[in-house]
Amino acid sequence: MVSVSVTQHKQFIGGEWVESSGGETLEVLNPATGEAIAEVPSSTAEDVGRAVDAAKTAWAEWSAKTPKDRMELLLALADVIDEHAEELARLESLNVGKPWWVAKDEPPAMSDCLRFFAGAARNLEGKSAGEYVEGYTSLIRREPLGIVAGICPWNYPLYMAIWKIGPALAAGNVQIVKPAEQTPLTMLRFAELAQDVIPPGVLQVVTGDGIPAGDALVRHPDIRLVSLTGDTATGKIIAKNAADTVKRLHLELGGKAPMVVLDDADPKAVAEAVKIGGYFNSGQDCTASSRILVADGVYDAVMSETVSAVESLKVGDPAEADDVEMGPVISAEQQERVLGFLERLDAKATVVTGGGSVGDRGFFVQPTIVADVTQDAEIVQREVFGPVVTVQRFSSDDEAIELANGVRYGLAASVFSRDVSRALGAARKLAFGTVWINEHLFPLTSEMPHGGFKESGYGKDMSLYSMEEYTRVKHVVAKLG
Repeated sequence: MVSVSVTQHKQFIGGEWVESSGGETLEVLNPATGEAIAEVPSSTAEDVGRAVDAAKTAWAEWSAKTPKDRMELLLALADVIDEHAEELARLESLNVGKPWWVAKDEPPAMSDCLRFFAGAARNLEGKSAGEYVEGYTSLIRREPLGIVAGICPWNYPLYMAIWKIGPALAAGNVQIVKPAEQTPLTMLRFAELAQDVIPPGVLQVVTGDGIPAGDALVRHPDIRLVSLTGDTATGKIIAKNAADTVKRLHLELGGKAPMVVLDDADPKAVAEAVKIGGYFNSGQDCTASSRILVADGVYDAVMSETVSAVESLKVGDPAEADDVEMGPVISAEQQERVLGFLERLDAKATVVTGGGSVGDRGFFVQPTIVADVTQDAEIVQREVFGPVVTVQRFSSDDEAIELANGVRYGLAASVFSRDVSRALGAARKLAFGTVWINEHLFPLTSEMPHGGFKESGYGKDMSLYSMEEYTRVKHVVAKLG
């Protein structure tokens, strides 16, 4: 077996690359092979404290910067991504196991996001100043919060970090980012590439586990907002711990997205949407089309087309071929978790295709379809976060909406129908933050908000709505005369 070079990394604090105060490191694996590819610092609470101190120092100068200054920094960061797009995509593919067709499309979306918020920095608006009480003028200031933190997931490491960096810096905050312990490499490389354009302490990166590093960010009294993209269980813990300092939270949590297929839908179009929406990034997406709800009248046709489409997926190590369509899941633990759902299926459920692992190395799961599941089944109610899709049938549009809404999540959903009025009517009733019609998973665009309802969290990424997360509103009133 060819030996793999293990790269060594440091954390980015106060504009410098430093070791963990505890001297400990974490291994980073390639999920397609299970081999170690890097070591990163295991950041401590002391490291977080150092980053906060550096952020305070930076804030003194950064808080006086104009919107134009903030715009120019974000545009420079976007240029860095564009200039190194292929390198960042290849590194993301290696660290996360993403196929090339997935990884290569992320850097352009990241730089677009930064450019959107560069423009937004100069276009914050509010209520006009005026005399609402005789003899007094009132005006509204929209101000940055100060020091904010971003805790990022392992499925879109740099992409989700950019969703946090864009509005945070545009609004005038300074920020500390903690990438997921499994996938820190692209965020570290981005900081390295951009270090000459980032004022010391304005954007910092600490690495390591949720405890102690993430927990220290959540509990630190000088950090005024924590933005988390992660699972619902983690979000609940963070919400409890953040209550001690009454800090603001932005939580983009789990999902269990239904794809509602009405009886006039095109089965071929549905099958193609499931092939992408259900298995994109190995199904490791909070908005993945993990529940397919199909009308009786088109059930057989949809199943036939969908099974063929899913069985055609090319699964493998993305490093071995650019035409691989689906890679591994992120870790042995995640592989075991996904397969555990399949092992616990009740006797009524049917594994139509897939259901096992792939190969003798790496963390692969076969693209899987499970039919004949009941609404109360674990695999329907809980987020699997892997390449597993369940199929349920319904006999009326009202039943479809009831099934779709009958979970504790509310992040994303889709409706498939040739009748736009009918689809819009269904979209109105679906309790999800994003509803696509005749599409699933795409498009996402910087101008439109992304965020969920119910236990999928609260707050919005992207769009001008996300700027509200990172600002506070102050009323200033002046006595006239």
